[in-house]
Amino acid sequence: MASEFDLEIPRAGTLSVKYEGRGAYFGSDDVIPLWIADMDFAAPSAITQALSERAAHPIYGYTLCPDSLYEALIAWMKKRHGWEIRQEWILLSPGVVPSLHAAVMAFTRPGDPVVIQPPVYHPFFTAVTVPGRRLALNPLRLEQGRYRMDCEGLERRAAEGARLMILCSPHNPVGRVWSREELEEVLRIADRYGMTVLSDEIHHDLIYPGYRHTPLAALADNPPNVLTAVAPSKTFNIPGLGLSALIVPDAGLRRALREIYALFHIGASTPFGITAFEAAYREGEGWLERLLPYLAETRDFVADFLGRHAPAIRPIPPEGTYLVWLDCRALGMSDAALKQFFVHEARVGMNPGITFGDAGSGFMRLNIGTPRRIIAEALERIAGAL
Repeated sequence: MASEFDLEIPRAGTLSVKYEGRGAYFGSDDVIPLWIADMDFAAPSAITQALSERAAHPIYGYTLCPDSLYEALIAWMKKRHGWEIRQEWILLSPGVVPSLHAAVMAFTRPGDPVVIQPPVYHPFFTAVTVPGRRLALNPLRLEQGRYRMDCEGLERRAAEGARLMILCSPHNPVGRVWSREELEEVLRIADRYGMTVLSDEIHHDLIYPGYRHTPLAALADNPPNVLTAVAPSKTFNIPGLGLSALIVPDAGLRRALREIYALFHIGASTPFGITAFEAAYREGEGWLERLLPYLAETRDFVADFLGRHAPAIRPIPPEGTYLVWLDCRALGMSDAALKQFFVHEARVGMNPGITFGDAGSGFMRLNIGTPRRIIAEALERIAGAL
């Protein structure tokens, strides 16, 4: 039976970065675009309806965030993740990346080390380096086809003076959903050395069967040193509407962040972002429950196809996210040659692993958030090119 997610929706003419930006990024428009992390699925109808109703009013001025928006997020976190949060803990911003920069500026000084764990979402690097801080790299370890945190290395980075860690949970691009035990070890290290942790949990709702996301901050009562970044953007495919939340239980950390927000006039005032945010968390759960099995089937389809037709490319099975991390090292190509091969021979546009740090060398990131027929065509192209 056909799924609603099998519907192929043309995106030409929408100024989509994923589609209309591929020429600039890949040097060719003749690629199937499976790169930047947005999906090719229609957003939940409840969001579309709410936006249409708001658009019907012809004035789009500066907009307040209603209490009902906060209530929707609070209810969602409690129901989906068992975490009870309070409205006063929530700071809104146009996106998670501005919050990363704000946290680096609020809790460190120029020259201070900040821990990140590559291969990791590339804005983590610039959030540290652009404000003049120093990268304290603690690379993940790939062991028997699964990544794990190097907790011994993390403790060394903290002991060496890192005052801030940016954690990716679930992890982009490797797809790990960190276990409770792993997260408890992060908290132990942070507490011992007085290190603040910003946990980017934007993919927290995109979890496959057999795994469970645990908010880092939920493991401690009113944690004084943990901030949590969340948004409906990845879950419900509305990243272009630009609204996220930073959940900060500690009043002192909130004051420090508000000072940085005020410095750069960071705030949430777009009527459409506010409308979609609330509608997503209030009415989007049924859509998400239909999406997750579809993504799981696509993930398994990719693994099966590559195993039979292109065994030199080994997918790291994602436990969460709609991103598949492909180990292409057996092809024996340099990173430049890998990009050349996939773009100009296979005609498939993916994110080169090297963009996620040196630890991503030899890998590619595949976005499976698209109708399965398109994924099948991309894989056929890859197999044919090989």
